[in-house]
Amino acid sequence: MTDEEPFYKNIRVVILTLVILGSIASIAVYHLNYGIDLEGGSWLQVQLQGAVAQVDANEVKLIQVEFGKLLNDPNIKVDSVYAGSVTFITSKETTKNTIDSFGLGISNLTSAPGGGTIVTLQTTKDALLQQYLKDSLNAEVQEIPSSTTTSMFEIRKAVTEDDLNALLSNVSGKVITFKQGVTPDTRDETIKRLSDKLNPISLKTITITPIGANYLLIDLPGVSIQEARNLALTPGKFEIRIQVNGNVTEHVLYGDQIVTVQPLEQLNGNWGVPFILSDAGAASLRDAAIKYGAVTNPSAHYLSMYLDNNLVFSAPLAPDLARNMQSVPQKNMIATTGAGDTGHEKALELQLHLRAGALPVSVTDAGSGTVPAPLGQRFKEQVAIAGIIALLLVAFVVALRYKQPNIIVPMLATSFSEVIMILGFASLPFIGLQLDLATIAGIIAVIGTGVDHLIIITDEVLAGGVMPPGKVYLSRIAKAFAIIIAAAATVIVAMLPLILAMDSSALKGFAEITIIGVFIGVFIARPAYAVIIQGILVPETGEKFEDED
Repeated sequence: MTDEEPFYKNIRVVILTLVILGSIASIAVYHLNYGIDLEGGSWLQVQLQGAVAQVDANEVKLIQVEFGKLLNDPNIKVDSVYAGSVTFITSKETTKNTIDSFGLGISNLTSAPGGGTIVTLQTTKDALLQQYLKDSLNAEVQEIPSSTTTSMFEIRKAVTEDDLNALLSNVSGKVITFKQGVTPDTRDETIKRLSDKLNPISLKTITITPIGANYLLIDLPGVSIQEARNLALTPGKFEIRIQVNGNVTEHVLYGDQIVTVQPLEQLNGNWGVPFILSDAGAASLRDAAIKYGAVTNPSAHYLSMYLDNNLVFSAPLAPDLARNMQSVPQKNMIATTGAGDTGHEKALELQLHLRAGALPVSVTDAGSGTVPAPLGQRFKEQVAIAGIIALLLVAFVVALRYKQPNIIVPMLATSFSEVIMILGFASLPFIGLQLDLATIAGIIAVIGTGVDHLIIITDEVLAGGVMPPGKVYLSRIAKAFAIIIAAAATVIVAMLPLILAMDSSALKGFAEITIIGVFIGVFIARPAYAVIIQGILVPETGEKFEDED
């Protein structure tokens, strides 16, 4: 810095000024989001209904039981079982399309001597066991990759180990390991769907925090407990209706008969949304299609999907699907939306509609509570008072130490600017930070840490009692910042476990706001303060500073 350049034109001071102005603008435009501690509202703790189990069963029994039910033939005879292939004989006359529609693999059919059908199916024991659990529990079952030879599945439904053992006894099977809860991926998917569902409805930012493998804590600022339960625990009303005549339609099934919605697929260039119906849902669809003639004349009897009474999709049954439906209820469906980017966008939209209100697993109310709005307002006032007292106490201590307004004022102004910048950062909509008691405590902690750093800078610079020459000043500033950066790194390392390993939203909020404050202080506020204090103290000491070169 030269004597021709005032300190307020230094790039560090300019950056500080711009960030402060930007923070004030952000707070004015987006406003601060307050948690239920300061806003009032409700909280819910919900339990995810599911289990992760390692199970085993007899493959021959699986084929007999599963295909006996699917083909309505209690006398299935298994001829051979090889790796990846099974052959069985059914007394029913069936078709390749019917067998393939069960989703268990690709089949090859021949006529059996004396009547019936010989079916050779490319499938695996895991696929058969997964389908058996799906059908028997009427639930979505996901296979989990495992290093063992036995199958491991996530069952997305409330089930006990005894229930599962009783079910597997029908196929000479048993439970090997069992754990209540869901996988981290399912938990995260549930959080995302709940967040997508809740946040557009509420004017406040709703936070969802995982607690272990099967609990979620939902904070709903400004929402009553009854409304909170309705929002979080009640799915949207999804309905499929069939066209009877003209504009007249009849109810077929509701969304609770959709077991799962799968990732998008492309069939012959057309995008589609695969979904699976429950046994009851597939039977209802088949009965309605036969009753109203959709199996024989699909184009005259469209199936229409409604979400909260709004039409989201309408199309006829595909001819192959209509033919297969005449003999066997079809559980595996796909709604095609067309080709190209337009078809893809429609498929994504329909997938969201099918999933709206339908979570990967059911959730039950495991606890709830409220913070009345007047109590939240009182907390807000108390926090504001505590913040002001903290700043005043800091000012008092700094004044006792330095007794020079040209040091005290820049130090306190810098500390206050850090608070403004932290609040501005927190107000940005893509950040999504809420101010609650924990984050306010984090801001107060940042104030204390920041003042410590400013004192280090000031003491290092004025170690001899006066402002030193340029080279000495730069050397002392470098030493001060080496101490500050080491201290800041220690704080960040100490806070990281609270973000990465702790489930509590309060602790995570405290850690996040502390780390944000440390970064803002070290990279914006502290460098600017070093320039400001240098520029202000030059006239007092009579020193003038030149560039090193």
